[in-house]
Amino acid sequence: MNRKARFLGHLIHPMLIVFPLGLLATAVVFDLISLFSGNPLWTGIAFYMIGAGVVGGLLAAVFGLWDWRTIPSGTRARAVGAWHGLVNVVVVILFVGSWALRYDHPLVPGALALTLSFVAGALAGVGGWLGGELVERLGVGIDPNAGLNAPGSLSGSRDDRRDAA
Repeated sequence: MNRKARFLGHLIHPMLIVFPLGLLATAVVFDLISLFSGNPLWTGIAFYMIGAGVVGGLLAAVFGLWDWRTIPSGTRARAVGAWHGLVNVVVVILFVGSWALRYDHPLVPGALALTLSFVAGALAGVGGWLGGELVERLGVGIDPNAGLNAPGSLSGSRDDRRDAA
């Protein structure tokens, strides 16, 4: 496996991460709304968002691992990528714990379920920052021909050899 996973010329992992990140972050916001408003409907919605976010996170992780394996060993990018993946696996595990603790009573999560959700939400920010470091500082996943006037990804001018690691 020496190529990053792509669909229609774009990396799959970055396309997928928006779903779990958005769902899980919104679940944390809904938990906070519920705490401040006293309305348990928000924690009920958060329960379902966490479930969907975990599924999406696991799917994104598969493609993230695939891409990580293409980063050359001994590079800073490989180390940052490993931390990015590890942090995000912990995030998913914490959200799974929060979801499991809510399972019998989604409208009335206990303090531990909420704490896991809040800690996981904060860690997701760290994992996202590490992902940004990979792309914006280390150039992982950036097309070497990228530019303001580069041809479109479906133009047929893509050079697949750039993914060889």
